[in-house]
Amino acid sequence: MNLNKAALTGGIVWGGCLFVTTLASVYFGYATAFLQAFGSIYPGYSITLTGSVVGLIYGFLDAFVGVYIIAWVYKMLSK
Repeated sequence: MNLNKAALTGGIVWGGCLFVTTLASVYFGYATAFLQAFGSIYPGYSITLTGSVVGLIYGFLDAFVGVYIIAWVYKMLSK
């Protein structure tokens, strides 16, 4: 397992999901209650156009680090 590729994939998926979901909430009111919780987790995040970019960055970094750690532990336990 390539740790960097796994982490990059996780970061792209979670950051992209947060970005798209925030845009859907801005334009259609979709998942507002779910997204409001991220304001307390990610400083500067809000359900706005700017917030969608902030969420993309935080989501990418958060998932990149998290998936990297999980993949690293998996790799160590697989030896």
